[in-house]
Amino acid sequence: MKTAKLLSLNILLLFSLLITAIVNPVSSYAQAVDKSDPSPLKFPTPKGIANQLFYLQRDPNTNTIICELNADKNGEVDRKEPILVYWIRYGDEGEKKDLSYIQKKFAYGIQTKEIGKDHYELRFVSHKKLPMYLLKSEHDKKFHVYVTVNNKKIQLDRIFVRIEGGSFWLPNVKYVELKGVNTENNAAVLERIKV
Repeated sequence: MKTAKLLSLNILLLFSLLITAIVNPVSSYAQAVDKSDPSPLKFPTPKGIANQLFYLQRDPNTNTIICELNADKNGEVDRKEPILVYWIRYGDEGEKKDLSYIQKKFAYGIQTKEIGKDHYELRFVSHKKLPMYLLKSEHDKKFHVYVTVNNKKIQLDRIFVRIEGGSFWLPNVKYVELKGVNTENNAAVLERIKV
């Protein structure tokens, strides 16, 4: 039980650092994109997930969290659970695996609130201050997740957390990257935030 509590605290701390960096984009932590100090790992891009909204990757391994639209074959969104969150365990031959109870309740789980027709507010359970929005785009008529960072509305594609050293319980988070499309001009955008 102590190990489970320590694990949940570690996951909560890491995810809180990620979200804090995202929520405070105007702070002194906001930096221009800097391609130095990349992760030594080669991260795969998830493929073949028809309803993928965005994904999250982080050191120290290539296992990836997928956030997928939960819709039926007719494209109708499940109003009670519009988004599914699970692992693709690339370290284990690409196995799909559900989040553990601790991960779902304290770190990577997402709470949803319907705020209009085909419009949902999403918040990670570990940090409820950052609203993300799931809604259908008027341009392509598909669902996407949007977040506002540095006064830019971004159609989110990927979140990456760079960890270098530290310990299992207290990792050294160097930066967080958010990748997507700026909805104002359809340009690719990559925001790196030092932590």
